[in-house]
Amino acid sequence: MNVSCHELAERIQTLQPTADVKDVARLCLLLSNSVKDPEQLASDETLTTVWKEVGLKLQAATDQHAAMTAELDELSTSDPRAFTSDQIWVLIRAIKVQSQILQLYVGQPALNV
Repeated sequence: MNVSCHELAERIQTLQPTADVKDVARLCLLLSNSVKDPEQLASDETLTTVWKEVGLKLQAATDQHAAMTAELDELSTSDPRAFTSDQIWVLIRAIKVQSQILQLYVGQPALNV
């Protein structure tokens, strides 16, 4: 069975009927990037399992992003010429969080920092 984006979108709307079109499109991308072969998503059992895994990964990345944004907002009021090692680590963690989010969307390995 050849799973098309349209078919996957219809199945996502069944799983999450209140999702708007942007969320459905985003989920199609996230789900298809989470498996080696998108044909695996033809199975309801696999789709449900991957759906749950993606949901957890996305929630974790969203939470990390929110926390990192607060740290970066605080850091932005500092003089970069006087950054401490802790402040440099905040920047490194921010890069790692962004890399993890990017990995979800493009399906490439995260940057190993």
